[in-house]
Amino acid sequence: MREEYNANQIIRKDARGCFVESLNDSFAIGKIHLAFSSYDTSRPAGKRQTNNVHIYISADEFLELCRKLNCGELRYMMKSRKENKDPKPLFQQLGGTSADKLKKIGRERADGKSLSRTMQLLCGSRSDFLLVADSGPGEVNATGLIVPKFGKSPENHVAVSMSFEALSELLLLTRAHFNAWLGAWYARGMSERPEKKASEPKQPQGIEQLPPSDYEEQWF
Repeated sequence: MREEYNANQIIRKDARGCFVESLNDSFAIGKIHLAFSSYDTSRPAGKRQTNNVHIYISADEFLELCRKLNCGELRYMMKSRKENKDPKPLFQQLGGTSADKLKKIGRERADGKSLSRTMQLLCGSRSDFLLVADSGPGEVNATGLIVPKFGKSPENHVAVSMSFEALSELLLLTRAHFNAWLGAWYARGMSERPEKKASEPKQPQGIEQLPPSDYEEQWF
């Protein structure tokens, strides 16, 4: 039954004791939402989750990663890193919530720091990839980026082992859903566009501007 699952879930990929799921609830703010969780089945039901990290990737960065996957660049990068034993991430996302915002929403940290959330796509030793998400204390730098300050000891850590095929399914199905949402968003804008009156002067050639409406406010 559909109601047994997360209504916003696009796809979920499981590994040993953990999983990552792609959600469609942040498309309207131009973000791709990946939720990482780890669990311990030896714990009582309802208390099995051990770690949880939510990652929000800008749509443009996500689509660029999909391009690298489609054209074969990502596979080439993976093979090259493995052959050269290069530990650098294939993709990295730094984000989080500033201390000021945490205070405003009543979720201030005890240490007064910002909340850092990071995701890395790494080459795996026993699989093609490791998709790793961490969270913990962070600080806002001069450019407004939240930099992690937890070193090798994050408060939450989830590492999902993935094959090339599993990563492809996660990325490409998410992209398909985002493109479908974006198409529907444009279609809604065109359907709400007021009819032009015969007495109105002709619009100059070029792109016509849609009038402001509630869907534009949701996007921006």
